[in-house]
Amino acid sequence: MHTTPPANLTDEVRMARALELAALGSFTTSPNPMVGAVVLDAGGQLVGEGFHAAAGQPHGEVLALRQAGARAQGGSLYVTLEPCCHQGRTPPCTEAVLAAGIRRVVVAMVDPDPRVAGGGLDRLRQAGLTVVQGVGEARARALNQAFLHRVRHGRPWGVLKWAASVDGRIATRTGDSRWISGAPARQWVHQLRARCDAVLVGAGTVRADNPLLTSRGQRQPEPLRVVLSRQLHLPRQARLWDQTVAGTMVFHSPGANPVAAARLEKQGVECVALEPCSPRTILEYLVRRGCNKVLWECGPSLAAAAVQEGCVQEVVAVEAPKLLGGLEAFTPLGDLRIATMARSLPLSEVRLERCGGDLIRRFHLDNPTVVA
Repeated sequence: MHTTPPANLTDEVRMARALELAALGSFTTSPNPMVGAVVLDAGGQLVGEGFHAAAGQPHGEVLALRQAGARAQGGSLYVTLEPCCHQGRTPPCTEAVLAAGIRRVVVAMVDPDPRVAGGGLDRLRQAGLTVVQGVGEARARALNQAFLHRVRHGRPWGVLKWAASVDGRIATRTGDSRWISGAPARQWVHQLRARCDAVLVGAGTVRADNPLLTSRGQRQPEPLRVVLSRQLHLPRQARLWDQTVAGTMVFHSPGANPVAAARLEKQGVECVALEPCSPRTILEYLVRRGCNKVLWECGPSLAAAAVQEGCVQEVVAVEAPKLLGGLEAFTPLGDLRIATMARSLPLSEVRLERCGGDLIRRFHLDNPTVVA
């Protein structure tokens, strides 16, 4: 049983900087977490900084120690996530910390990866280092909420996004939806895509909207574009089939049209048969492709299915100052089979912001699975 030494104001300030550095990897680190690090010399002067940029590249603490060099001897390390103690794509970070001669380590949070899970901190303590943990933990957890969810549940963090009028319509009764939101909000959505590893739609969205589903160059490589089409009833020509822009993966049922699958694969689209072919099985597959966060930009039926299967943890609602009305106009969600208010799904609002003439509201879904 260890006792964590108290933190101080310097610890809070330095960890805030390490968290800023960690966020610089927000577009590229999946499936790894975002990690930032700061090194002070024995006299308390800043001598090294670093952040993890991509899986397979050095971790943030290793880069900060390299920058510090011999000046790290007897100094302090601030890192947003527990240093790893196992051999993965890179060597154990704990050994780099010990080799650098660091005497004090301040960590925001323990790494939930079962290969680490406190073992890294134990290794440092056993070597005689002073270890302080929990400084900036809330911010560190918020930064890596998608990674934490993936480790705990075995599937990516799901974000469901829609743009709707004030009266909750995403399209008119004829299906016209361009444009409900203004240009600033649409640009904001491109930024949202850039922070996700995959963007998912259904066949109906492909047929109706012919979307591009990219971040418009705000992330390289672009997020993976994913289509759920059980029977492969898809157009021969679509912007999603252009693989020079971004990669596209189509999930379908095993009995789907083999001619359509062959035609897509000839265009470079990756086709994957799943049984069952559902939001949950698709996310479980995407975890193996290194996805921590996915964005659902789909129609009402698929959106409802994603919610029902526990594949949505966050809702982003763009609200435009318009009225569409009409019982036949489209709404964001299909039938969730909720008969009473007691069974409604509670949301916790995380953020509200204005974007041009529109409002963007972000929520966490408190109970992300509907029990039919």
